[in-house]
Amino acid sequence: MGNSQSRLKKKSSSKKRKIKNIVLISLMALTSAIIFFAINLSWEAKHANNKMFVPLEKDLKDTSIKNELVAKADDSPFTILLTGVERGKTEKYGRSDMLIVATVNPSTNKISMVSIPRDTLVHIEGLDREDKINHAYANGGIDWVSEAIETMLGIPIDYYVSTDFQGFQDIVDTIGGVEVNVPFTFKIQLANFEWKTFTEGPMFLEGDEALAYVRMRKKDPEGDKGRNERQQQVIESLLNKMTNVGMITKIDDLIEDVGENVKTNIPSSDYLKLAKMYQKFKNSPIEHLQLDGSGKMIYSKEAGLDLWYFVPDEDSLSKVGEQLKSNLGSTTDKADVEEVKDLSIGK
Repeated sequence: MGNSQSRLKKKSSSKKRKIKNIVLISLMALTSAIIFFAINLSWEAKHANNKMFVPLEKDLKDTSIKNELVAKADDSPFTILLTGVERGKTEKYGRSDMLIVATVNPSTNKISMVSIPRDTLVHIEGLDREDKINHAYANGGIDWVSEAIETMLGIPIDYYVSTDFQGFQDIVDTIGGVEVNVPFTFKIQLANFEWKTFTEGPMFLEGDEALAYVRMRKKDPEGDKGRNERQQQVIESLLNKMTNVGMITKIDDLIEDVGENVKTNIPSSDYLKLAKMYQKFKNSPIEHLQLDGSGKMIYSKEAGLDLWYFVPDEDSLSKVGEQLKSNLGSTTDKADVEEVKDLSIGK
């Protein structure tokens, strides 16, 4: 009887040791996997950041750090400029086909966003004349665009993110597509020359479809205004998916896509902080601002013919500028507003 109990105890003890060893090995394997993932992610982020990190000229004047900016305080309001760029093989900069300016206030959990039509008439300091804002990008890249928008809206541009169309498609595909609410039914040609029908109502879009959706203008009864609203809709959907906890398994792929096709002056040390920040108020409604104006044919001395421009309404420009400033917790006196008007839409 004693021998039987002894054997049972040994067997039980042996079984416990096996279970403990299995748990220990599993924990070690899991820990190793996490460490490997963290090392790989860190390397990927650093490698990608070396390619994508491009500070603005004014950034280099403001700091002695050449490869990384000083991160902003967690609760400091900031602005971010989002640009979608169409670039030909022989073009140095390309053209800014999409321009969105957003102000973010972590203290109030509020985001205000406005689209700038690509044909908007602005003062371009580098050209010493008024011209289309996408000509600012074509001639001087993100620095000239940033400067023109600061002059037009009277707010500083802290951060920017610029992506070409291939990068936009890759990012949308990597995160598994985006959900949009199509305002009306229309049919357009995709980049691969296939025709696609976008049906009014909720719709799931892959990369090439999302690109066509944000670029289409001619079939929209509201023209640039309608396109601007669709662009903001897709940006919001992208932000919601990219800051989702479930995206962690796709971070490596996303960073690879971003590193190849995106340029930004956001320090790599701020990526996680910004994602966590957005998680806190992702369910808060985004304030979508509208810049009103009218189309006008104006003679271009450089082109030698009349060109179509979007001329912002002065009152609308002032109102949008003040709303953006308000979200940053700042105001501008009347003299500054008048100066912004005169510089941006000339009379």
